[in-house]
Amino acid sequence: MIITDMQQFDLRDYIKLKRVSKKISLNNFAIKNGLTAASLSRIENKKYELKYTMLEKIAKGFSMSPGEFLIEYENYLKNGKKPL
Repeated sequence: MIITDMQQFDLRDYIKLKRVSKKISLNNFAIKNGLTAASLSRIENKKYELKYTMLEKIAKGFSMSPGEFLIEYENYLKNGKKPL
C-alpha cells in the first residue's frame, strides 16, 4: 500500500513536524525505530515514497498504531492543532 501523492506530501511534513516538536533528532528516531537516517531524511524531505511498512515504524516511534497516527494527522489538518 502506498499513500496517495497529496496525502504523502502533507503526511511527510507532519512526520517531521511531530518529530521536531518532540525534540528527537533524526538519527536517534531512525535508529530506535528500525529505519536508516538516510531513508527517514528522504521521507521528511519528500524525496522518497512513504510505504505502509515505513509508516508502521514511524507510528510505533510515537507509541501509536498507524491508524492512530493517521487520525491524529487528519485532526491536525482539520483543526490546525499542534502534534501531541
